[in-house]
Amino acid sequence: MSITKNHQTTQVLHQLCADAFPCKAVSGITELTEGMFNAAYRVDFTDGSASVLKIAAADASGLLSNEIHLMQAEVTAMRILRAQGFLLVPQVQYVDFSHTRCSGSYFFMACLNGRSFSACRSELSEDVIDRVHTQVGVFQRRMAAIRSDAFGLLGDERRFPALYELIRYLFKNVLRDAQARSIQLPMTADTLLSLLEADHAVFDEVKTSSLVHWDMWEGNIFVTQGELSGVIDWERAMWGEPLMDDRFRRHNRPAAFLAGYGQTTFSPAEQRRLAWYDLFLYLTMVVESFYRQYEHIEGTLAWLHPLLGAAWAEVQRR
Repeated sequence: MSITKNHQTTQVLHQLCADAFPCKAVSGITELTEGMFNAAYRVDFTDGSASVLKIAAADASGLLSNEIHLMQAEVTAMRILRAQGFLLVPQVQYVDFSHTRCSGSYFFMACLNGRSFSACRSELSEDVIDRVHTQVGVFQRRMAAIRSDAFGLLGDERRFPALYELIRYLFKNVLRDAQARSIQLPMTADTLLSLLEADHAVFDEVKTSSLVHWDMWEGNIFVTQGELSGVIDWERAMWGEPLMDDRFRRHNRPAAFLAGYGQTTFSPAEQRRLAWYDLFLYLTMVVESFYRQYEHIEGTLAWLHPLLGAAWAEVQRR
């Protein structure tokens, strides 16, 4: 559970459904509890159709500085992808960012078939797991071809002409968040930013930005009958480098995914950027654990601290 989950009463949920689907009658509303950030509900209608309702946090108390207009970013990313023919991304059906009906922004989207990869993985054979990883790689390679002329978070008005400027901005934000809550980290902000500056040139190799999900862990990947059937939770999407996404992180970089993506080796500069992206993810996850006030924070931190330490050690090696 996270303090960002903005649960609503049954009465409010039915009103949101009536606004979005005035010609439909609701037969049932079920909370979807697998996600850790937004409140989400499956809505079933009497005509046999179903939608998913996502409701954003009521305020910014549990948010990090890099989490800017997340729901707007998610809707934007999904609309971009649908316009590009990405049918594995759910269609946005209704949007309300006015906060007039409830305390958070919300939207409805088409309900995906299947289950999350994380929920069903233990039931799948190794061959099926590899096939899904390969399909995710193909998906991400195709997504990398969606380009922009600048770098930045989709929910943020700021745009940067160079990748390095975006990366420095992201690190400065999360380091400032840690300082604001007196969160102990294995490095000082000055030391980290100095090392980042020394690697300025490795980021300058990336001349154009691509659409990046950033959080494509297995809970955000849907599987139906052993096949990739959808990708959800686009709120942290950005214009960045494809190697920034979760599937390239050190704790889960499957060979089948890399084969599907079409890149199984990395240049020295790419390896340096991968190390920095590892560090940014684990640093963000440590800091957000305190902001979200997770119920089982001790277990989360016990898993994260070795990864953060290893990533920090790698960044310090030159």
